[in-house]
Amino acid sequence: MKKLFLMGRSEAGKTSLVQVLKGEALHYRKTQYTNLQDDMIDTPGEYAESKQFSTGLACFSFEADVVAIVQAADEPFNLFGASLHTFIQRPLIGVITKTDSSYANVPMIRQWMADAGCDRIFEVNNITREGADELLAYLNEDLPQLTLEQACFRQSLGLSEWDPLPEGVEYPS
Repeated sequence: MKKLFLMGRSEAGKTSLVQVLKGEALHYRKTQYTNLQDDMIDTPGEYAESKQFSTGLACFSFEADVVAIVQAADEPFNLFGASLHTFIQRPLIGVITKTDSSYANVPMIRQWMADAGCDRIFEVNNITREGADELLAYLNEDLPQLTLEQACFRQSLGLSEWDPLPEGVEYPS
């Protein structure tokens, strides 16, 4: 399973998402510090909400295989600017929670995540667990296995390990 790093504002549903993905019963627990649990890194929302702590998120992201922006469908504002993926050197995905809220605006949250550079966007209801299987299937996909030569070649093209090779380009023999 890919190691997942979660970031988002307070009460976006990050800790509940961890509980859902681990098959645990939901129980409220305020995240006070960065928690590293097996394949998941859960961060306090204050890290994303504070300019002083936000750079720490980029540092923690190097411990993960995938970075997830977690935003509730009823969030009134966006914490993550366009092209967030330019300083997080990991695949970036989006997870929309609280899709059942009467104030949900899923299309707006999807647009914010697309603007930030999310490769894939998942909708997960932490209460009903709807959408969790799709996210788990993604996390269970194998990571690309590259040789050193292939990694260097990708780097010379300005590509990350998860980016597809341009059409017609092949690894040198």
